[in-house]
Amino acid sequence: MTDLPLDLSALLRAALDAARTAASLVEKGWRTHPTTDHKRARVDLVTRFDRESEALLRETLSRTTPFPVVGEEEGGEPARGARTATWYVDPLDGTTNFVHGHPFWCVSVGLLAETGPLLGAVVAPSLRMEWTGVVGDGAYRNGARCSISDVGLLDDALLATGFPYDRRTSDDNNFDAFVAIKKKCQAVRRCGSAAIDLCLVADGTYDGYWEKKLGPWDVAAGSAIVLAAGGRVTDYAGRPADVTQGDVVATNGHIHPELVAELGAVLSTR
Repeated sequence: MTDLPLDLSALLRAALDAARTAASLVEKGWRTHPTTDHKRARVDLVTRFDRESEALLRETLSRTTPFPVVGEEEGGEPARGARTATWYVDPLDGTTNFVHGHPFWCVSVGLLAETGPLLGAVVAPSLRMEWTGVVGDGAYRNGARCSISDVGLLDDALLATGFPYDRRTSDDNNFDAFVAIKKKCQAVRRCGSAAIDLCLVADGTYDGYWEKKLGPWDVAAGSAIVLAAGGRVTDYAGRPADVTQGDVVATNGHIHPELVAELGAVLSTR
């Protein structure tokens, strides 16, 4: 929980309202085969719905709250100082899924302070799901309180992961870790939306999730929701995660040491 003098309940309502409005806009383009552009790599797509959603989020949050907005498409400058905060927004997390008509995509809005994630709202209209959470005050899925799972062994765990946009050209592509951890757990899923993956840890569907080379807009909201649900979020070394740095391990806490150890074993062989 933060010591910032903020009305986090009011800010969560603002985040959820903005995410719902943007998600409604984006949903109009789902399964319409929208035109795409490429960003950093052939597999890194963007559509007009990404851009229009971000413009709407920026306008709404800037009008209703005093904090700067940093987004995936247009960037932005985060606030500086221990007594302020920044919105990190992903206007369409899971663009590749969206383009192909797959339902795992969402709009993600998270508030981050220098001390870490404060709150998040994630709206996935094609799944008819939304998640919210304030760190220290609980997490919710579709308005009902949710919490992390009680699975205690990696051997029994259902996990999720993802692969970076430069996986065709970089050896740091998560392939080795995926193969190694797949052999150690019950199963691994790859759904293509970091924000949804984190929320599924928060609501007890997944027992853990790991991924590298993420943007802060990918994980700010979901990390807050995991923490609000009683989970744990760190970097690959098990230190409290700086979600602006891109490497995230999120779990129910019970399997965290095992998962971090397995990731460390893979990295030590590189």
